[in-house]
Amino acid sequence: MTTETSQETTAGRRRPAADLPVARVDAAAYTIPTGRLEGDGTLTWDSTTWVVVRVATRDPGLPTGLGWTYAAPAAARVIDDLLAAEVTGRSALDVGASWEAMVRAVRNAGRPGLVGMAISAVDTALWDLKARLLGLPLHRLFGAVRDDVPVYGSGGFTTDSQDHLATQLRGWVEEGIPRVKLKIGESWGANVPRDLERVALARTTIGPDVELFVDANGGYQVQQAIRVARVLEDLGVTWLEEPVSSDDHAGLHRVREATLVDVTAGEYGDSLAYFARMLAAETVDCIQIDVTRCGGYTEWLRIAALAATHGLEVSGHCAPSVHVPVAMATPGLRHLEWFEDHVRIEGRFLEGFVGAPGGNVVPAETPGNGLTLREGELESYRVA
Repeated sequence: MTTETSQETTAGRRRPAADLPVARVDAAAYTIPTGRLEGDGTLTWDSTTWVVVRVATRDPGLPTGLGWTYAAPAAARVIDDLLAAEVTGRSALDVGASWEAMVRAVRNAGRPGLVGMAISAVDTALWDLKARLLGLPLHRLFGAVRDDVPVYGSGGFTTDSQDHLATQLRGWVEEGIPRVKLKIGESWGANVPRDLERVALARTTIGPDVELFVDANGGYQVQQAIRVARVLEDLGVTWLEEPVSSDDHAGLHRVREATLVDVTAGEYGDSLAYFARMLAAETVDCIQIDVTRCGGYTEWLRIAALAATHGLEVSGHCAPSVHVPVAMATPGLRHLEWFEDHVRIEGRFLEGFVGAPGGNVVPAETPGNGLTLREGELESYRVA
C-alpha cells in the first residue's frame, strides 16, 4: 500500500510521499552565553553552541523537519559542504538511504567527532520531516514502548558554590525528580577532598531516598578513581560516570570490577563500531548514547539493540528534547539526562518544549517532534 501526503499534482491526483524528494537542507549555528562560568572535571565554558538543521521538500505548503546537535560552529559548514548534496534529491521517506549516503561521503573527512555530530543533526531532522509528512508523532513512527521518559537532573558544576549546588539539587527534588547528578573530578582529579565534600553535601541536601549520581568526565587516574569509588559507595552513590577517560577501556573495566557503583560511559561514541568495542571490553554497567553525536536516530536504534544483546540498559546523554522520541521507543532505556544547559536553551527557543514534571517527560501527540524554532528570538545569537 502506498502512503500518500495531501499534496495535489497538476492532474488533481494525490502525490505519493515517496515522490517527495528533499529539496533543502539548511544549517545554522547559534552561540548562547551560559550566564555564568560552568565547568566539570576537565573543562570550563561560558557559552554553548547549538547547530540547528532544517530540511524540507520543494513544496512550501508541506512541513519542515527540525534536528540539531551541540557542537562547534564548523559543524554547520560540514553540513553545507559535505552532507547537504548527499541528502538533496532523495525521498524524504527513505531516511536510511540518506544516512548511508552521508556516512559514505565523509570517508576521507573522518566520521568521528565534528563530522559525526553534523550527520546526527541532519539525520534527526530527516526523521522529524518523515514523521510530519506522515502526520505521525515521531515516537509513534519509531514505535513507542513506554508512556513517558524518566529523567535525572544534571548540573552541579565544579565551578558553582556550595550554596548554588544545594539550591539546584533541592529545586530538582521539589520538582519531583527522583535522581540527580553533580560533577566531580575537579581540575583533572587534583581536588578530591572538595569532590567528596560536595558529594556529601549533595546527599545531605537531597536526603536518603533520592538517587545520587556523579560524573568525573574522565578526570581521575584508575587507582584514584577506585579509592574515590569506595567513599562514594558509603554516600549511597549509584552512578559513576566516566571515572577515567572513556578511551581507557582497560581502566574503565578495572574500576567497574572494584566497585558496587554502576560505572557508565559512552557519551562520545560516534558509531555502532565504537560501542561494539566498548561492550566487548566489559567497560560499563549502563551505556550512555548521545543521539546528537552517535549518528542520529538511525544509529541510536542499532546501538540500543547491540546493548540489549549484552544485557545492558542505555541512558540518553543531554539534549533532552531531541532524545525523547527515540527514548520512548527504546525498551532498554534506563533514563535521560535533564542537563541544565540544554534544558535552558531548548526551553527558551523551542515552541512546544515539554518539561519533566514529577521526573518524567510525556511527549506531545503532534506530528514529528512537535517543536518549532523561535527564530526571531534566536537570530541575534547566530554565528554561522
